[in-house]
Amino acid sequence: MKRHQLADLSNWLYTPRRKPLIVRGARQVGKSTMVELFAEGKGRDLRVVNLERHPDLADVFASNDPRAILNRLDTLAEAPLSERGILFLDEIQAAPAAITSLRYFFEELPDQPVVAAGSLMEFALADHGFPMPVGRVDYLNVGPMTFTEFLRATGKKGLASAIDEFEWPPQDDTAIPSVIHERLLEQLRVYQFVGGMPEAVQVYADSGSLRAVSTVHTSIVDTYRDDFPKYAPRRDMTRMLRVFNFAARQPGRKVKYSNVSPDDQSSTIRRDIDLLAMARVVAKVTHSACSGLPLQADLKESVFKLVFLDVGLMNAICGVGWETLAGKSATELVNVGASAEQFVGQHLQYLLAPRPNRELTYWLREGRANNAEVDYVIELGGRIVPVEVKAGRAGALRSLHQFVAEKHPPVAVRFDALTPSVQDVATEVTSNGQPQRIRYRLLSLPLYLVERLPDIVSSDLAQRD
Repeated sequence: MKRHQLADLSNWLYTPRRKPLIVRGARQVGKSTMVELFAEGKGRDLRVVNLERHPDLADVFASNDPRAILNRLDTLAEAPLSERGILFLDEIQAAPAAITSLRYFFEELPDQPVVAAGSLMEFALADHGFPMPVGRVDYLNVGPMTFTEFLRATGKKGLASAIDEFEWPPQDDTAIPSVIHERLLEQLRVYQFVGGMPEAVQVYADSGSLRAVSTVHTSIVDTYRDDFPKYAPRRDMTRMLRVFNFAARQPGRKVKYSNVSPDDQSSTIRRDIDLLAMARVVAKVTHSACSGLPLQADLKESVFKLVFLDVGLMNAICGVGWETLAGKSATELVNVGASAEQFVGQHLQYLLAPRPNRELTYWLREGRANNAEVDYVIELGGRIVPVEVKAGRAGALRSLHQFVAEKHPPVAVRFDALTPSVQDVATEVTSNGQPQRIRYRLLSLPLYLVERLPDIVSSDLAQRD
């Protein structure tokens, strides 16, 4: 199955002064398979060394001698690595010394392509008992398959192309025809059930069986639960499971530790959440005052909500079956439950992954009578862009209006189930106890265009500048 990051791997391979590459991502998001497909597509031999299966190699890597390491690996494989070969160190967290050794591959054998990956990489990286190869490795973040990757994997290449080729602002000859729009919404419904975990997508692509997908989901969830002792061997596993289930069942809601476990201290629950975030099972969406860029400079770390790893796994854990999703209209899927906000958050993570400041943020104002919350706030094109996930009239977007009144962004985005449109909103709000007239440009986009959000916003801003 083709992944967008194959292009990133290609750029890495042909970069002058190429550094060893560490592929980060949660368990079973397809890191190893993607590297194997990449090597095959480039006609390169791939030497795969799974360090969980060869713990005895830790001492070899501890030598920090890349030539000695390659000689030892050649002995295991009974054949030397070819000049065009790629060395792939899988599950590298099982031998932290191997991470340190990447520095010496860069310094002493720069012509040898080296890729490393590990499902619990963050735990090894957090262990300061060994020197990190700072500045001598590159990183590639991998998550679940995106909606367009799902479409291509399941034989819907034409629908994926409709998303890729969409131009902003929509004209008669570039607008998405209603029949294509409806088909995309239907496939979006399927994606919300199947999700983007590669094994689930592959099973659905091969069999078309949603029952088989449910079996895969159960297996993946069980694997994650079995991994809890690896995340934190000294933690309470029952409590960790409670936190895991809470994260899947309450995405998009401000986290109150007492709602997770009223019997445990807040600091304990916070540590459990941090561990799951390190394992990339969940991601925090932290409140930012949004007073300027970068948004992460204005974070209030104690106020956050969660995005789960994958919308398909989320619905599986919540017990949302296909019958439930199939029985809802496209608008209901936006307005009811957390699937739409999870879907958008999951894809925003993908879009922001290559950035240094990739943490998701949102805006929250709490008060007795004037609560307001904007689902996501991101930076695009050097501008602050608020993002709401809901259907309905623009006049119903009270929180978005309040954000515009206080922060004055040039453009705002609403994701819904309607065809793409743009409107200049003019309304009156009460800000700081005083009536205030506001005007802003609202881009209304169907959920399935979330992967094109940077291009759409960039195009809109360019036409206005």
